[in-house]
Amino acid sequence: MSKTVELIAERIRELCQERGLTPNGFSYVAGMPQATIKSILNGETKSPEVITIKKLCDGFGITLAQFFDTDAFNNLEQEIK
Repeated sequence: MSKTVELIAERIRELCQERGLTPNGFSYVAGMPQATIKSILNGETKSPEVITIKKLCDGFGITLAQFFDTDAFNNLEQEIK
């Protein structure tokens, strides 16, 4: 799993915890399939699409900028493959 995908999964867990939600509970709130969130959290999704992350943000009631505005993302080195 790439570092970026790891950080996305970590951020989802963090936001769920802040809101007192389980990932399954969040999937209901966000109107997203549990399988989609599970695959991101388990690293099965190699590169989540922006539209998927946008839907996550909508469920959390935040913007894309707020989702990615963390020290971890701000200090992430460029991944070149």
